[in-house]
Amino acid sequence: MASSTPPCPAGTLTPRIILHGGAGNISHATLPHSSTLPYRHALRRILRETTALFTQDPGTAAHVAASYGVSLLENDPLFNAGRGAVFTTAGTNELEASLMASRGKHKRGVGVMLVSTVKNPILLCRKMLERGDEIDGGGAGAHVQLSGPKIEELARKWGCELEDKDYFWTKRRWDEHIKGLERGKGAIVSEDMSSLDGEASDAGKGREGDPSWNGKEYLPQGTVGCVVMDRFGTIAVATSTGGLTNKLPGRIGDTPTLGAGFWAEEWLEEFKQASMPSSMPYQPATAVAASPLDKLSRSDITGVLSDCLPSLAPASSEHGTASSTPFNGEKVSESSHSKRRHAVGMSGTGNGDSFLRVAAARTAAAMCRFSVPNLPLKTALKRVAGPGGELQQSAEGRWGKTGEGEGGIIGIELTGNESNVLYDLNCGGMFRAWVDDEGKERVAVFADENGLEDFDLSEL
Repeated sequence: MASSTPPCPAGTLTPRIILHGGAGNISHATLPHSSTLPYRHALRRILRETTALFTQDPGTAAHVAASYGVSLLENDPLFNAGRGAVFTTAGTNELEASLMASRGKHKRGVGVMLVSTVKNPILLCRKMLERGDEIDGGGAGAHVQLSGPKIEELARKWGCELEDKDYFWTKRRWDEHIKGLERGKGAIVSEDMSSLDGEASDAGKGREGDPSWNGKEYLPQGTVGCVVMDRFGTIAVATSTGGLTNKLPGRIGDTPTLGAGFWAEEWLEEFKQASMPSSMPYQPATAVAASPLDKLSRSDITGVLSDCLPSLAPASSEHGTASSTPFNGEKVSESSHSKRRHAVGMSGTGNGDSFLRVAAARTAAAMCRFSVPNLPLKTALKRVAGPGGELQQSAEGRWGKTGEGEGGIIGIELTGNESNVLYDLNCGGMFRAWVDDEGKERVAVFADENGLEDFDLSEL
C-alpha cells in the first residue's frame, strides 16, 4: 500500500575530497620539475574520476568514493600501493590497507595486512567494512583487523579480484629493493645512481626522478590515501601501502592500524552562538535541512519523525543544531548555546613507524575533540604533522638522518555545515590533490606550493 507520508529530506552538503600519493624526501633538488609531471597528471586524473562519482550519483557514500579513489592509486605503478608496492628484504610484497567512516557502519574502521594476492586491498577493506553489519561479520566475526591467510581466504570468498605475484613486480621497485640490499651490505652508491642498469620504469620516468632517492640516503617511504565527505556529512578515509622498502617480512605499519595512519570520527560539541555568517565557503547559501541520518546520528528521534510526519513536529525547541539552523546572518543572544556536529577524517603518509609511536591520526582527532574550546583540525595537524610537531619530535637525534619522523597528513573537517579540506607536512613534499573551497582542482608536490596550476601537462 502506498504511503501518504511525505519523503524525508536528502542530504544537501557539497561533497569534499582530498587525496595523497606519498610523502618523504621530496625536494626541488631530488625531484626535478619535469619528473613531477607524471605524478601531477596521475593525481589530477584520479581526482577527477573520483569526483565524477558524485556527478553520476549525488548520493554516493563517502566510504565508496574514498575506496574507489584509492583503488585507482593502487592500480598506478607510480605509487607505493597495489601494483606499485615495494618489496620486503625477502623480495616479497606484503600489502596493507584500511578504511574508516565517521559513522554509519557497525565496523567504523577496518584494516588488512600481510596481503599478497589481492589486486586491490582497499576494496577488500570495503567488503570487510560493509559485511561488518552482518551477524557474523561476513565471516570476519567482530574483528576489525585481519592478516595473512585468513583475510586472503575471505577475499576469495567475497569475490575480490586476485592476482599472482608477477602482477605486483615492477622493475622500478625491484631496482630499489636490490639497491637497498647493497647499501645494507656497505656497498658504495654513486650519487647519480648511474650504477644501475635497465630501462625507465613502467611509471614513465627514469630513476633519477624517484622521490625515494636523494643520491646520499635511501629513504623509501610512502602511502596513498583519500579522504571524502559525502552530501550527508559522513567522512570516510581510505589508505593503502606496500610499506617501507626492504622492511622485514611480517612488519606491520601504521596504514592498517586504527589511530596511527588513519582515523575518522564525529561527535556533538556545545558552542556559543554569537552571530552566524550569511554563507559558508563552498556550501549552499540557503538554509540546509538536516537529513534523517544526520538526526539519527544525534539521537534526534523527534526530529526524524517530524520530517516524515509533520503533525508530530514540536511547536518550539530550546536548542537547535547547526545543520537545521539557517545561516541568515541574524544576531543570536550571547547566552544562547547549542550543539553542533563536529567530524574529522585523516590519512597519513611517511615514516609509518613514527606514526605508530605517536598514534598520529587519533592524537590529532583527540586534540580537536577534547580541547576546551575545541581546536580546529588545522591547528591539530600542525601540532602533529607540521614542522617541529609530534612526528618530528619522535625522531629525536635521528631527525634528518634516517627518515624517521618524516611525513604528512591530509584531512577533512566538518563543523556544523562548514567543511574544510586540510593538510600539513614536515618534509620536502607530499603528492596531493584536492578540490578547494571554490570548487577548483589543485595538485601539488612540494611543501612550498599551494596547488595552483603552474605546470603544463602538455609536456607529458
